[in-house]
Amino acid sequence: MVPRLRLAEILAANQADILEEWFREQTSAGWTRSGLIRESELRGQCEEFVRLLAAASREGSVEDTATTAYAPVREMLDRLSRSRGEQGFTPAETAIFVLSLKRPLFARLRREMASDSAALFDEIWAATVLLVKLGLYTTEAYQKSREQVIARQQAEMLELSTPVVKLWDGVLALPLIGTLDSNRTQVVMETLLQQIVDTNSEVAIIDITGVPTVDTLVAQHLMKTVAAARLMGVECIISGVRPQIAQTIVHLGVALGEIPTKSTLAGAFKLALRRLDARGSTPLLGEPAQAGTARTRDEG
Repeated sequence: MVPRLRLAEILAANQADILEEWFREQTSAGWTRSGLIRESELRGQCEEFVRLLAAASREGSVEDTATTAYAPVREMLDRLSRSRGEQGFTPAETAIFVLSLKRPLFARLRREMASDSAALFDEIWAATVLLVKLGLYTTEAYQKSREQVIARQQAEMLELSTPVVKLWDGVLALPLIGTLDSNRTQVVMETLLQQIVDTNSEVAIIDITGVPTVDTLVAQHLMKTVAAARLMGVECIISGVRPQIAQTIVHLGVALGEIPTKSTLAGAFKLALRRLDARGSTPLLGEPAQAGTARTRDEG
C-alpha cells in the first residue's frame, strides 16, 4: 500500500497545472452553463477549492472527509452549493464542480506514477473516493440550503396570509385565506393577540370569505382563536359566512355559541361600530353618540 499522503503531495506540488486543466475541463465540456456564472467567479472557486483540498489532504486522511482537517473544504462547498442554488444550477451541476476534477487529477497521477501500476491504482482509487464523497457533500448541502429557503418562504407566506388590518379605532379585521390548520391557527392567534395589545382594540372581525371549506377541525380552530381574543377582553365577529358554509356548520352540529356572524365583512364592520357605540367607545359614522346608543338599545 502506498503512503496515504502521496496523493496530497502530488496535488500540492502541481496545483497550478491541475487548476488550469480543471478550469478548461469545466468550460469546454459544457458542464457549467454559460450565463449563470461569470468565468472570473468560476476560476476563483476553482482556485479556492484546489488550495483548500491540497491543504486538507496533506493534514488529514484522504479517506475521511468528516475530519477537522476538511472543515475549511466543507465550509467552502456549503457556500458554493448555496450560491449555485441561488444562481439556478441543479444539484447534479453543482456536484459536477467537484467530480470534474477527476480527469485532470488522474492525468497528473499517471504522469507522476506511470512506473508503478499498483501504486497508481491505489492512488486513483483514493482520489475517486475523496472526490465522490465531496461531490455527494455538495448535493446534500445544496438540498439543505434549498430546504432552508423553502422553509423561510413558507414562514413568510404564512405571515403574509394572516394580516391583521385596523379598520377603525378599536376595530381589527383578520381576513383568512386558504386552509386553517393547527400551525396556521397558532400564527393567527399570536398575530391577532399582539395587534390587540398594540392597538388597544375592543372588537375583532374574523373574515372567513377566503376559507374554501369549514369542517369540524376548522370550526374548532376558529373557536380557539375567538376564546383567546375574549380572554384579552375583545369581542369577536365572524364574517364571510356563505350559504354553503352555513349549511355545513348546521349539518356538522358545530355550536358557535354566542359568537355573532355576518355574511359580509361590511355587515360585520357595521355591527362592530354599533358595539363600540353601545360601549361609548366611539360614535357611529355620521350619527351623534347618544342617538347611536339609543338605536342599539332598541335593536337589542
